[in-house]
Amino acid sequence: MITADKVLNVKGLACPMPIVKTKKAMEELFPGKILEIQATDRGFKADLEAWTENAGHQFLGTIEENSVWKHYVQKASDVEEKQ
Repeated sequence: MITADKVLNVKGLACPMPIVKTKKAMEELFPGKILEIQATDRGFKADLEAWTENAGHQFLGTIEENSVWKHYVQKASDVEEKQ
């Protein structure tokens, strides 16, 4: 089980809003901290995986519970993060 430092609710939102809100939430986290993103958009996982790779963060995985996908991303250190 992954323990998140912050939870972001983007349930009911469609592209591009979940990524926009995720980016903003990640900016507020310290390096190494974990963000849990709760989403209902099936296509968000692919977008999130691509974004985390591009941004230098680490996609930790997804858990599905009652039609809600909980995605976990660990913020990169200042050295790892891509500008």
